[in-house]
Amino acid sequence: MAYDKFNTLKSSIVPLPIENVDTDQIIPARFLKATERKGFGDNLFRDWRYNPDNTPKEDFVLNQDKYAGKILVGGKNFGSGSSREHAAWSVYDYGFRCVVSSFFADIFRNNCLNVGVLPVQVSPEFLEKIYTETEKDPKAQVEVSLPEQTITIVGTGEKESFDINVYKKDNMLNGFDDIDYLLNIKEEITAFAENTPL
Repeated sequence: MAYDKFNTLKSSIVPLPIENVDTDQIIPARFLKATERKGFGDNLFRDWRYNPDNTPKEDFVLNQDKYAGKILVGGKNFGSGSSREHAAWSVYDYGFRCVVSSFFADIFRNNCLNVGVLPVQVSPEFLEKIYTETEKDPKAQVEVSLPEQTITIVGTGEKESFDINVYKKDNMLNGFDDIDYLLNIKEEITAFAENTPL
């Protein structure tokens, strides 16, 4: 399944300065029955967003009108816990296209890259600068450039570089998942097979 191409994203952020956010908090296990990658955004952070009677918790960041945007900024060790790919699905389905943290669990990071969500790992110091800027102005923006592999706090101009696997970077720039990538080079694969002796 192809996803939106990712090039440069400039957006205000949704701050979630909580460390060790695990995949069961991102999408509780009782919502994992669906097999299609749709509808999971409704239950992103379900137990943090809603009371048992399904009324919104006013103090949770996703329920606060002052915060909006396509960039979620989480605390250290974001996406730890089980390997459920539904956690990445729910982040994408909610509308986030980038998650920023000072450290990601490896499986969550890879699941994000597979579904079109860019995980940007920054230093703890830069993460705090983002939070500080957002505290001053909830509409403060961050710009993420995938081609340049940089993240910039627009209001201050402060910038930091981030790492990404070359293959995954190319896929995100083209909006490809792994299957799309193979289909894109189908002719090359066929030619190689035809010209390779058994």
